[in-house]
Amino acid sequence: MSELLSRAGELRGRRDMRNASILEARAALTGLDAGAYFLLEREERPWLRGRSSGGSGGRPSEALSRYFAELRDPRSTRGGSRHSLLEILMIALSTILSGGQTIVDMALFGEAKRDFLKSFPELKNSIPSHDTFGRIFRRLDPDEFRRCFQKFIAGFSQSCGGVIAIDGKVLRRSFDAASRKSGLHMVSAWACENRMVLAQVAADAKSGESTAVPKLIDMLSLPGMIVTTDALHCRRELAERIVTRGGDYALRVKRNKGAFYADIRTLVECIPPQPAATHTTFDNDHGRIEVRTSRVLTEIEALQERHQRPGLAAVGEVVRSREVATGAGRVRSTEAGYYALSTALSAERFADTVRSHWGIENRLHWALDVVMHEDQSRSRMDNGPYNLAILRHMALNLMRRDQRAASLRAKFNLAAWSNDYLAKLLAQA
Repeated sequence: MSELLSRAGELRGRRDMRNASILEARAALTGLDAGAYFLLEREERPWLRGRSSGGSGGRPSEALSRYFAELRDPRSTRGGSRHSLLEILMIALSTILSGGQTIVDMALFGEAKRDFLKSFPELKNSIPSHDTFGRIFRRLDPDEFRRCFQKFIAGFSQSCGGVIAIDGKVLRRSFDAASRKSGLHMVSAWACENRMVLAQVAADAKSGESTAVPKLIDMLSLPGMIVTTDALHCRRELAERIVTRGGDYALRVKRNKGAFYADIRTLVECIPPQPAATHTTFDNDHGRIEVRTSRVLTEIEALQERHQRPGLAAVGEVVRSREVATGAGRVRSTEAGYYALSTALSAERFADTVRSHWGIENRLHWALDVVMHEDQSRSRMDNGPYNLAILRHMALNLMRRDQRAASLRAKFNLAAWSNDYLAKLLAQA
């Protein structure tokens, strides 16, 4: 018991009465040796590690400072700044993890969580105002911030494999009518199996996604990966770039590809499907019945001789038959989709790859819009929308990395309610 009191006194000496009382109560209830229980607490709460020796190892701010160390502060250094850039970014990220959305939320969060934030050594002065947050995110170089994100995700993405889906999304309320500035069009790369954002880049207002996607490809490590896009990006240049960087592709081919589409369709129609070489799945959700039959054809010598597509090794077909319940009865429809493949996948693997692509809509864009309310954000000045979009991606990755059995919305709520859980999320970096 004396050891327990010593530990409690040490915590109290560091102005942490709450943790001290919790330690006393839990150790008494569990019956564990006080020293062993304190070690258990340190394992479950990484930000407590090093307190007994006066060190700061394992604090959330230390982990994140590694990624932001080379980020240039956009403010003038002549008069000095009351708040460090790392301090501002820490509070901003904590706010997003707790369900906040705007720069005003960041200032309010800082005031409400002042005691929690004081545990970070960077917070030496008062909480920054919402104007300070606004100036920082408006003036911060988004390319530098994006490179920091790349360092941040590098540790997560080492175990990533499988399918990378690429798609764009417009932030609806980021347009600025006064300056005739269109809304931010963000193109993202999504690791379908790991459910994480790997990279992002803003599309140019004039050229759109056609110039943004090649830049995004150059940011990714592609060996062992299959890149999927929508039909807009089924282009020779993109296919060649993916293959050159060691990846494979599964690109949707639609009628806008003219002769290439027509020849693939003719080839598929000339070769009847064989049951042993097809893969069929059934879905019965949301009031509809859907049957998807997939197959891969590798007899493409004549097709490749005519069109000379970089890396083309096979073509795939997915036939979707749907039956949907409506007020007038059940409506049936059938459509076929064609894909250019750089590797001869099995029919089952091909079906999974095509299906995985929609994860970027269902798990990224949906989460940003419905859970994080990205489309309601009114940040529209200078670099603000771009930088805040990157920050949301960072917060979403931290949430996805946590293995707690709870919905995404529940995790955001828990981070707002529990300082322990919020610090655990930050320490994952």
